Amino acid sequence: SGGRIYTLPVEGGIPTQLETDFAGRCNNDHGLSPDGTQLAISHHTEDGSSKIYILPSRGGIPRLVTQKGPSYWHGWSPDGTMLTYCAERENDYDVYAIPVVGGEEIRLTSVAGLDDGPEYSPDGNYIYFNSIRTGTMQIWRMKADGREPEQLTFDEYPNWFPHPSPDGQWIVFLSYEKGEEGHPANRDVLLRIMPMNGGKPRILARLFGGQGTINVPSWSPDSQRVAFVSYRLFRPR
Repeated sequence: SGGRIYTLPVEGGIPTQLETDFAGRCNNDHGLSPDGTQLAISHHTEDGSSKIYILPSRGGIPRLVTQKGPSYWHGWSPDGTMLTYCAERENDYDVYAIPVVGGEEIRLTSVAGLDDGPEYSPDGNYIYFNSIRTGTMQIWRMKADGREPEQLTFDEYPNWFPHPSPDGQWIVFLSYEKGEEGHPANRDVLLRIMPMNGGKPRILARLFGGQGTINVPSWSPDSQRVAFVSYRLFRPR
């Protein structure tokens, strides 16, 4: 909210601002490490470009990971050693990976058009992502090193942000109405779920949302619940 990161008890309560020092222009692409000790954030630097930082999950001074921007975090590898993210390089958005300690980024997709929303499978063997390479935004997966891309959804909905469940059984993702371009806010959308290896999706919820509804990992650790954001517009008084 307002460029800052907040925590909220699962049972509800008062949000508490997390200490992120200079990082006061964070977007919604952030998430916890597998062991819960670190937090990856995407913070807009002075030039307006989003870059990825890591800080202690209880708050602290962020450490820069990606030297280049814009870079938008989306997933941790299960062993906590790698990050995967969407980044624009040479006027094209692709999926990348980089060691948590920093270093050279690894480009994992190179097909023309937007590839976005990457997230590791719980066994670390795959990265799930959304791609427009076949004409409509659909859910794909590939080996963690970028090999063997495979399309998983084949329908009229533009599908975004696949999130594998911790138990390795399901993917939950966001679907827009037919013909929608991008992932804008203020739309009637669907949360849908399907088997992790492919199959017929079913609807979990119909809601008003879109951008920010479920961009990043949102499963509970026991794979029984999914957190998401729904919102309505109200006329100012």
